[in-house]
Amino acid sequence: MHLLNHLKLRDKLLLMYICSVFIPIVLTNVIFYNVTTNNIKNQKTRDADMVLEQLQREVRSVIDEAAGISYLYYIDPLLNEHLDHTYTSKLEYVEAFTDVKSVFMKSAQAYSTISSTVIYTDNPTVLASGQILPLDDTAVEADWYAQFNQTSASYPVLIHSGDTISLIQRLNNVGDGRYNSLIKSDLNMATFRQLFAGIGFEGSMYFVNANGTIHYTNEAGVDWEAGTLRLEQMTMPEKSIAFDKPYTNNNYLNGWRLYGVMDEKVILQEVRKSGTFILFLACINIVVPSLIIAAISRSIHVRLVRILRHMKKVKNQHFETIPFEESRDEIGQLTGEFNRMTMRIDNLINDVYMADIQKKDLEIRQRQAQLHALHSQINPHFLFNALETIRMRSLMKGETETARTIHSMAKIFRKSITWKRSWVSVREELELIECFLDIQKYRFGDKLQYQLTVEDAVYEHTIPKMTFLPFVENASIHGIESSPGIGLIALHIGYEDGRILFRLTDNGIGMPEDKLGELMQYLQEDGAMGDNVGMKNVYTRLKLCYKDAFDFTLRSESGSGTTIELRLPVMEKGA
Repeated sequence: MHLLNHLKLRDKLLLMYICSVFIPIVLTNVIFYNVTTNNIKNQKTRDADMVLEQLQREVRSVIDEAAGISYLYYIDPLLNEHLDHTYTSKLEYVEAFTDVKSVFMKSAQAYSTISSTVIYTDNPTVLASGQILPLDDTAVEADWYAQFNQTSASYPVLIHSGDTISLIQRLNNVGDGRYNSLIKSDLNMATFRQLFAGIGFEGSMYFVNANGTIHYTNEAGVDWEAGTLRLEQMTMPEKSIAFDKPYTNNNYLNGWRLYGVMDEKVILQEVRKSGTFILFLACINIVVPSLIIAAISRSIHVRLVRILRHMKKVKNQHFETIPFEESRDEIGQLTGEFNRMTMRIDNLINDVYMADIQKKDLEIRQRQAQLHALHSQINPHFLFNALETIRMRSLMKGETETARTIHSMAKIFRKSITWKRSWVSVREELELIECFLDIQKYRFGDKLQYQLTVEDAVYEHTIPKMTFLPFVENASIHGIESSPGIGLIALHIGYEDGRILFRLTDNGIGMPEDKLGELMQYLQEDGAMGDNVGMKNVYTRLKLCYKDAFDFTLRSESGSGTTIELRLPVMEKGA
């Protein structure tokens, strides 16, 4: 609740509107829309499931009827004996065929579901007549026979070849097996298509075998007749509802199934159309309360802002009263009390305090003038001119190294005084580092070696002033100065993972692990500065500039040197 006290009144009214009006209305409409959508989707799904179950039963009925005809031929002893008998003459066969001709009338009742019933036999004495054909090379090379020959089932086998689905069964119930005979019943595909077309399923249906091969579908443009298209090759809708209806407890249909797919967008098309109407109602429910709340909010906000504006004028000693309006609410009363208070304060200030304030202001101005006069006595140009004189005399005496060192000192001194900006470019920072290292080189001679590696792309990026120099100074004084051998300072400035990388390495005396831990704790804690003031100052300024967006790493071992890595965010050039 205390957090609300820090919000402006306008923000409070906006928050009240969002929490009390906007969010409840939006949530109510979204929930209503989702519930309606889910209910329709569930109802459509249940209806589609019932439709597929009905189609499954009707397809089973058609195939069962065809299988029943096959079984009648299979168990008929007269037909099997006729096919298994070796005839000595054509006359004998014709007389025998006359006796079994009535058997073929059994399939007449199934003409609506079976387009043709043909018996094939390799008995050479059986003549091709009506529904009995020889199992010759043409039949053996047919695709349906190749598929059937891969099975050894005694029950009817469902075979798909071309645009026809057939039930094929061996006729080996009686006889000594001298000859191979089979019956092939072709389903009436017109009846089959009518079943799929008239079922009223709002989607694609596939009649699939155990291997996932599609043997019939109502989807237009799909080449199912080749018998090579598999279900997983079909392109399904992005949001689809699938129905899988397998056939069980049936020898010739085991593994086969009906697979249906519905596009969720098609199912919910009618609901989507009503979404515009729901959106219209939601807009009305939002706009009307919004206008009312906006009018009330403006009535309160405008008058409060006017009071606040006049109060800020009072702070600058402009005691203007607010034009009073006839309003009886709390803000109107506040306006009247503010006007009375303003007039009373104006009178008190004019009568009692104004003279004293003018006197004290005059004293402050006099002290500021004295301070400016004291500052002007110390002219840094004197120091610059003195250093330049010493440098010129060194050049005249041939002491070029001394002259270069003095020039570097003057440059550092001038930069530290004349820099008015808090941010400088990497190039400017690098100039100071080079000047400092030249001075240190002059001090230590060949004992100090340094190497600078800077990527061209980072020169113009801005960083806080004197970010890198204190680390270089610390490396030369604390790391190299106490080292007995030749000291090497290697500095690399470049990019790494989109940030500016500063890596400083020296081969100085380093520091033990406990001292390294104390130094890191000292840098990170808030408090007064002790030793290592330069590093502490840099770390503190980086925290102020970058918050937690920079990384600082310090690695050191006693006698093995020190490595400092600093990763800074890339700031806009010229910032």
